[in-house]
Amino acid sequence: MKYYQNKPVGYYDNVRKEMLKYLPLSAKKVIDIGCGNGAFASLVKQKNDAEVWGIELMEQEADVAKTVLDRVFTGNCEAHLDGLPENYFDVIYFNDVLEHLVDPYSVLELLKSKLSAKGIIISSIPNVRFFRTFTRVLFSKDWRYDEYGVMDKTHLRFFTGKSIKRMYTDLGYTVLVHEGINVTKSIKPILYNIPLLFTHMDIRNVQYATVVTLK
Repeated sequence: MKYYQNKPVGYYDNVRKEMLKYLPLSAKKVIDIGCGNGAFASLVKQKNDAEVWGIELMEQEADVAKTVLDRVFTGNCEAHLDGLPENYFDVIYFNDVLEHLVDPYSVLELLKSKLSAKGIIISSIPNVRFFRTFTRVLFSKDWRYDEYGVMDKTHLRFFTGKSIKRMYTDLGYTVLVHEGINVTKSIKPILYNIPLLFTHMDIRNVQYATVVTLK
Protein backbone atom coordinates (compact mmCIF):
# COMPACT_ATOMS: atom_id res chain seq x y z
CA MET A 1 0.00 0.00 0.00
CA LYS A 2 2.86 2.41 0.69
CA TYR A 3 3.79 2.49 -2.99
CA TYR A 4 0.29 3.67 -3.86
CA GLN A 5 0.57 6.38 -1.21
CA ASN A 6 3.81 7.70 -2.71
CA LYS A 7 2.59 8.20 -6.26
CA PRO A 8 3.58 11.40 -8.14
CA VAL A 9 1.30 14.43 -7.97
CA GLY A 10 -1.55 14.03 -10.45
CA TYR A 11 -1.44 10.21 -10.54
CA TYR A 12 -5.00 9.84 -9.20
CA ASP A 13 -6.56 12.71 -11.13
CA ASN A 14 -5.36 11.67 -14.57
CA VAL A 15 -8.09 12.47 -17.08
CA ARG A 16 -7.81 9.82 -19.78
CA LYS A 17 -9.59 11.78 -22.51
CA GLU A 18 -8.31 9.38 -25.16
CA MET A 19 -10.49 6.69 -23.59
CA LEU A 20 -13.71 8.68 -24.02
CA LYS A 21 -13.91 7.87 -27.73
CA TYR A 22 -14.73 4.24 -26.91
CA LEU A 23 -17.75 5.24 -24.80
CA PRO A 24 -21.07 4.55 -26.60
CA LEU A 25 -23.43 7.51 -26.44
CA SER A 26 -26.18 5.09 -25.44
CA ALA A 27 -24.39 4.06 -22.22
CA LYS A 28 -26.36 5.34 -19.24
CA LYS A 29 -25.00 3.17 -16.43
CA VAL A 30 -21.23 3.10 -16.10
CA ILE A 31 -18.73 2.01 -13.48
CA ASP A 32 -15.10 3.13 -13.46
CA ILE A 33 -13.00 0.59 -11.58
CA GLY A 34 -9.93 2.34 -10.25
CA CYS A 35 -11.62 5.72 -10.56
CA GLY A 36 -9.04 7.74 -8.59
CA ASN A 37 -10.62 11.02 -7.53
CA GLY A 38 -13.34 10.71 -10.18
CA ALA A 39 -11.81 13.13 -12.70
CA PHE A 40 -12.29 10.82 -15.69
CA ALA A 41 -15.58 9.32 -14.53
CA SER A 42 -17.08 12.77 -14.03
CA LEU A 43 -16.39 13.49 -17.71
CA VAL A 44 -18.23 10.27 -18.61
CA LYS A 45 -21.13 11.42 -16.45
CA GLN A 46 -21.28 14.82 -18.15
CA LYS A 47 -20.83 13.52 -21.69
CA ASN A 48 -23.56 10.87 -21.49
CA ASP A 49 -25.74 12.32 -18.73
CA ALA A 50 -25.13 8.92 -17.17
CA GLU A 51 -25.29 7.31 -13.75
CA VAL A 52 -21.63 6.66 -12.96
CA TRP A 53 -20.22 4.57 -10.12
CA GLY A 54 -16.64 4.08 -9.06
CA ILE A 55 -14.37 1.79 -7.08
CA GLU A 56 -11.13 3.20 -5.72
CA LEU A 57 -8.42 1.61 -3.57
CA MET A 58 -7.16 4.80 -1.91
CA GLU A 59 -9.51 6.24 0.71
CA GLN A 60 -8.52 9.88 0.24
CA GLU A 61 -9.10 9.73 -3.51
CA ALA A 62 -12.34 7.80 -3.10
CA ASP A 63 -13.66 10.49 -0.75
CA VAL A 64 -13.12 13.09 -3.46
CA ALA A 65 -14.77 10.86 -6.06
CA LYS A 66 -17.84 10.56 -3.84
CA THR A 67 -18.47 14.28 -4.31
CA VAL A 68 -18.80 13.97 -8.10
CA LEU A 69 -20.05 10.43 -8.79
CA ASP A 70 -23.32 8.69 -7.99
CA ARG A 71 -21.80 5.93 -5.86
CA VAL A 72 -18.25 5.06 -4.88
CA PHE A 73 -16.81 2.05 -3.07
CA THR A 74 -13.50 2.25 -1.23
CA GLY A 75 -10.92 -0.55 -1.13
CA ASN A 76 -9.84 -3.47 -3.30
CA CYS A 77 -12.22 -3.91 -6.21
CA GLU A 78 -12.43 -7.66 -5.55
CA ALA A 79 -14.10 -6.95 -2.21
CA HIS A 80 -17.00 -5.13 -3.87
CA LEU A 81 -17.71 -7.04 -7.06
CA ASP A 82 -20.15 -9.57 -5.60
CA GLY A 83 -22.29 -6.74 -4.26
CA LEU A 84 -22.68 -4.98 -7.60
CA PRO A 85 -26.12 -5.32 -9.22
CA GLU A 86 -26.65 -8.03 -11.80
CA ASN A 87 -27.12 -7.22 -15.51
CA TYR A 88 -26.74 -3.53 -14.74
CA PHE A 89 -23.79 -1.74 -16.32
CA ASP A 90 -23.67 -0.66 -19.94
CA VAL A 91 -19.94 0.05 -19.60
CA ILE A 92 -17.28 -1.13 -17.18
CA TYR A 93 -14.07 0.88 -17.43
CA PHE A 94 -10.59 -0.34 -16.45
CA ASN A 95 -8.14 2.46 -17.20
CA ASP A 96 -4.73 0.97 -16.39
CA VAL A 97 -6.10 -1.17 -13.56
CA LEU A 98 -6.11 -4.83 -14.61
CA GLU A 99 -2.32 -5.03 -14.46
CA HIS A 100 -2.49 -4.07 -10.77
CA LEU A 101 -4.71 -7.03 -9.84
CA VAL A 102 -3.55 -10.34 -8.44
CA ASP A 103 -6.00 -12.23 -10.65
CA PRO A 104 -7.53 -10.06 -13.41
CA TYR A 105 -8.91 -13.20 -15.08
CA SER A 106 -11.21 -14.02 -12.16
CA VAL A 107 -12.33 -10.40 -11.95
CA LEU A 108 -13.26 -10.32 -15.63
CA GLU A 109 -15.06 -13.65 -15.28
CA LEU A 110 -17.14 -12.40 -12.35
CA LEU A 111 -18.03 -9.16 -14.11
CA LYS A 112 -19.82 -10.98 -16.93
CA SER A 113 -22.97 -11.14 -14.82
CA LYS A 114 -22.78 -7.41 -14.04
CA LEU A 115 -23.01 -6.30 -17.69
CA SER A 116 -26.31 -5.28 -19.23
CA ALA A 117 -27.60 -7.09 -22.33
CA LYS A 118 -25.45 -4.96 -24.64
CA GLY A 119 -22.81 -4.09 -22.06
CA ILE A 120 -19.13 -3.71 -22.84
CA ILE A 121 -15.85 -3.61 -20.97
CA ILE A 122 -13.37 -0.90 -21.98
CA SER A 123 -9.79 -1.26 -20.81
CA SER A 124 -6.44 0.43 -21.16
CA ILE A 125 -3.51 -1.87 -20.40
CA PRO A 126 0.21 -1.02 -20.61
CA ASN A 127 2.26 -2.74 -23.31
CA VAL A 128 5.33 -4.43 -21.83
CA ARG A 129 6.80 -4.50 -25.36
CA PHE A 130 6.91 -0.69 -25.44
CA PHE A 131 10.31 0.13 -26.91
CA ARG A 132 11.78 1.76 -23.79
CA THR A 133 10.99 -1.33 -21.71
CA PHE A 134 11.96 -3.66 -24.53
CA THR A 135 15.38 -2.08 -25.08
CA ARG A 136 16.06 -1.93 -21.36
CA VAL A 137 15.62 -5.70 -21.15
CA LEU A 138 17.26 -6.57 -24.47
CA PHE A 139 20.26 -4.28 -24.44
CA SER A 140 20.74 -3.22 -20.81
CA LYS A 141 19.78 -6.67 -19.50
CA ASP A 142 17.77 -4.95 -16.80
CA TRP A 143 14.26 -5.30 -15.41
CA ARG A 144 13.83 -2.15 -13.36
CA TYR A 145 10.62 -0.85 -11.83
CA ASP A 146 9.61 2.82 -11.95
CA GLU A 147 7.29 5.07 -9.95
CA TYR A 148 4.75 5.08 -12.78
CA GLY A 149 4.33 4.04 -16.41
CA VAL A 150 4.70 0.65 -18.09
CA MET A 151 7.10 -0.57 -15.38
CA ASP A 152 5.16 0.86 -12.44
CA LYS A 153 6.33 -0.93 -9.29
CA THR A 154 2.71 -1.58 -8.32
CA HIS A 155 2.06 -3.68 -11.44
CA LEU A 156 1.52 -7.35 -10.69
CA ARG A 157 0.81 -8.49 -14.26
CA PHE A 158 2.42 -7.65 -17.59
CA PHE A 159 0.79 -7.82 -21.01
CA THR A 160 1.49 -7.53 -24.71
CA GLY A 161 -1.08 -6.72 -27.36
CA LYS A 162 -1.36 -10.41 -28.19
CA SER A 163 -1.77 -11.57 -24.60
CA ILE A 164 -4.46 -8.94 -23.90
CA LYS A 165 -6.59 -10.28 -26.75
CA ARG A 166 -5.97 -13.85 -25.63
CA MET A 167 -7.03 -13.05 -22.07
CA TYR A 168 -10.37 -11.75 -23.23
CA THR A 169 -11.07 -14.43 -25.85
CA ASP A 170 -10.08 -17.24 -23.50
CA LEU A 171 -12.65 -15.87 -21.05
CA GLY A 172 -15.36 -15.95 -23.70
CA TYR A 173 -15.45 -12.26 -24.60
CA THR A 174 -15.69 -10.97 -28.16
CA VAL A 175 -13.12 -8.30 -28.99
CA LEU A 176 -14.72 -5.32 -30.77
CA VAL A 177 -11.76 -2.92 -30.71
CA HIS A 178 -8.10 -3.55 -29.94
CA GLU A 179 -5.58 -0.86 -30.81
CA GLY A 180 -2.42 0.79 -29.62
CA ILE A 181 -2.80 4.18 -27.96
CA ASN A 182 -0.47 6.96 -26.84
CA VAL A 183 1.90 5.96 -29.63
CA THR A 184 5.42 7.29 -29.13
CA LYS A 185 6.96 9.72 -31.58
CA SER A 186 10.46 8.84 -30.43
CA ILE A 187 10.89 6.23 -33.16
CA LYS A 188 11.60 8.19 -36.34
CA PRO A 189 9.43 7.45 -39.43
CA ILE A 190 12.51 6.72 -41.53
CA LEU A 191 13.11 3.64 -39.36
CA TYR A 192 9.75 2.20 -40.42
CA ASN A 193 11.43 1.11 -43.64
CA ILE A 194 13.69 -1.31 -41.82
CA PRO A 195 11.97 -4.69 -42.45
CA LEU A 196 12.64 -6.16 -39.00
CA LEU A 197 11.44 -3.03 -37.21
CA PHE A 198 8.32 -2.84 -39.38
CA THR A 199 7.20 -6.24 -38.09
CA HIS A 200 7.55 -4.98 -34.54
CA MET A 201 5.60 -1.74 -34.76
CA ASP A 202 3.74 -2.63 -31.58
CA ILE A 203 6.79 -1.40 -29.65
CA ARG A 204 5.55 2.15 -30.34
CA ASN A 205 2.42 1.60 -28.23
CA VAL A 206 2.53 2.68 -24.60
CA GLN A 207 -0.84 1.02 -23.99
CA TYR A 208 -3.60 -0.89 -25.71
CA ALA A 209 -7.23 0.17 -25.65
CA THR A 210 -9.58 -2.79 -25.88
CA VAL A 211 -13.37 -2.98 -26.06
CA VAL A 212 -15.07 -6.32 -25.50
CA THR A 213 -18.56 -7.72 -25.18
CA LEU A 214 -20.19 -11.05 -24.45
CA LYS A 215 -22.22 -10.95 -27.66
